[in-house]
Amino acid sequence: MENNGIALLIDADNCPASRITDILDELSKYGVINIRRAYGDWKNPALNGWAEILHEYAIQPMQQFAYTKRKNATDSALIIDAMDLLYTQRLSAFGIASSDSDFTPLAMRLRANGLKVFGFGEEKTPQPFVNACTKFLFLENFGLPAPAPSSVAQANLTAPAKKTTNELRSDTRLVTNLRNAVAAVSDEEGWAALGGVGSHMNKNWSAFDPRNFGYAKLSDLVIASELFELRRDNHNHMQLRSTRKNSKKPSPLEQANP
Repeated sequence: MENNGIALLIDADNCPASRITDILDELSKYGVINIRRAYGDWKNPALNGWAEILHEYAIQPMQQFAYTKRKNATDSALIIDAMDLLYTQRLSAFGIASSDSDFTPLAMRLRANGLKVFGFGEEKTPQPFVNACTKFLFLENFGLPAPAPSSVAQANLTAPAKKTTNELRSDTRLVTNLRNAVAAVSDEEGWAALGGVGSHMNKNWSAFDPRNFGYAKLSDLVIASELFELRRDNHNHMQLRSTRKNSKKPSPLEQANP
């Protein structure tokens, strides 16, 4: 039997309820979300936004009391359940919705066992957790969310602003990763298929997603960056090539030691 199920585990203390539709829509692109659990102390008024939508989205509430002050029992419960699911269920991936770095070791362990880990958190999420995930999406960049019933203020959120050409070009990490991806998958003339560039980016930068820069598609981001020469192949697929002089396809040794 093929492993194709996904478990979504939500740290309700560190994830806004207003984003649940976006999280489910995104995660469903990778398979069936068989398990949906949200962890928290449901007697806490701060979680009312979650409590009111759990049944609507078939999310199982996992009650976790704070046994000790200043200790996050919710994180521990989620981690324990994740390890139980790892060894008792046939899963291909986990979704972890939280902005808490405490889940970094969990993400690393799940990936070490061959599972994909999709992280969902706010831009304040510490970088170690972001990097530990197979793919990480910042919740602010999903666009205008549907507000939770008890959180009318969320309706004032706006879609993320698109980064300007200058902002994109001044983002050293973005520029470096884009150029490395193009160089890695380009042909002898330096042309690289956009699809190959996107795949290379996703494998080497877990937090990369065009939406994190305000663009719906990679092609839109590439065009806006004005970093590459563009053309269409015979099948109308976009190709790009570096505009830097003396650019060439790196050797395997150069790719391994950028």
